[in-house]
Amino acid sequence: MPYQPKPLDTSAVALPEELVALTEYLAENAHDLWAAQRMADGWQYGPQRDDARKLHPCLVPYSDLPDAEKQYDRSAAMETLKAILVLGYRIERG
Repeated sequence: MPYQPKPLDTSAVALPEELVALTEYLAENAHDLWAAQRMADGWQYGPQRDDARKLHPCLVPYSDLPDAEKQYDRSAAMETLKAILVLGYRIERG
């Protein structure tokens, strides 16, 4: 049986402005978590990805990533926030 992804439908969710601003922090944190795991697994920075040598060009601070790479993390963060709201949760700053 082939896998059929069925993500939550978040198309009707409009994030409040304060949550839109939160996405950049979450995106940076997601990148840092990814990079920390890669480094723990022995990966290092390299100008081109090389799986055999464990080199990756995105093992740099979030601020130094190309915008296309930042957008990947931003999109994941934004969709996660929307999914939380679709599931009926509220997000409030304490």
